[in-house]
Amino acid sequence: MKALYSNAPGGPETLELTEVDAPSPGKGQLGVRVLACSINYPDVLIIEDKYQMRPPRPFAPGAEIAGEVTAVGEGVEGWSVGDRLIAVTGFGGLVEHIAVDAMRAFRLPDGADPVEGSALLMTYATTLHALKDRGELAEGQTLLVLGAAGGVGLAAVEIGKAMGARVVAAVSSQEKAEAARKAGADATMIYGRAPFEKDESKALSAAFKEAVGPNGADVIYDPVGGDYCEPALRSIAWEGRYLVVGFPAGIPKLPLNLTLLKSCDVRGVFWGGFVMRDPKRNAEHVDQLISWWQDGTITPRIDCTYPLNEGGDAIQRLADRKAVGKVVVTME
Repeated sequence: MKALYSNAPGGPETLELTEVDAPSPGKGQLGVRVLACSINYPDVLIIEDKYQMRPPRPFAPGAEIAGEVTAVGEGVEGWSVGDRLIAVTGFGGLVEHIAVDAMRAFRLPDGADPVEGSALLMTYATTLHALKDRGELAEGQTLLVLGAAGGVGLAAVEIGKAMGARVVAAVSSQEKAEAARKAGADATMIYGRAPFEKDESKALSAAFKEAVGPNGADVIYDPVGGDYCEPALRSIAWEGRYLVVGFPAGIPKLPLNLTLLKSCDVRGVFWGGFVMRDPKRNAEHVDQLISWWQDGTITPRIDCTYPLNEGGDAIQRLADRKAVGKVVVTME
């Protein structure tokens, strides 16, 4: 089979298309023919050894797949050859065949698009956990979403609306603002590209405050970090919840006096840890997402697709912050 391997730390240009033997499923696993693998920001980091998980090399990046079962391992029940599934693999998805732990797999509904399916779990499940469990978002509250045209950002816009919130989408271009509006955002704002000088940071804070309104944002969803964090936090409501989701713009340092003045919370969102600690609740979230997907409440936006031999270009597009929605690598 073909696999796109990282043989040494480096950028997407260092990935190499390789011929290797297809794996056989072990105990508790499913053999899967990969149909599509979506790209997420951890794929940018993991090949440079900048992610918290460092797989032994050689390895294929790609944490999220849709595929078709080709073999059922010992002890696995409820799955048959030919069944279609979606799964989070952590890494290893940019291959033609993979062995997946059956406990990590969810059934792909009949007739569902595997490209969209491959883009469902990490972004939407992270976001539902963030907004429901960590953010306690309630109907009628105001949600501010940073990076609102990326995969998790658009998921936050859609899920925020599904939960009855007023959603303000913050993005870096007019094109991205239009994508957020199409996803259901009630209001949009456009910010510049960091780093920011002191006066620019103050101006951004004022822009956030104007966008969310005089009462502030009850929940702020931040998958961006960096110099955007403090100006956004200054727009939070009394007893608001600031959700820390990711740091593509860098890991920020917050002045904690702001949390005192607003009596607000800064809450981390580690979906992977949640899945390990509470798989039953995560499965309930996934059931909700699939139901929303099937009735049209949410629709994963696919920015573009690439063939496997151009998987490095797919990762580079995400690294360059050019994607509006999800980038997906297809195997056929």
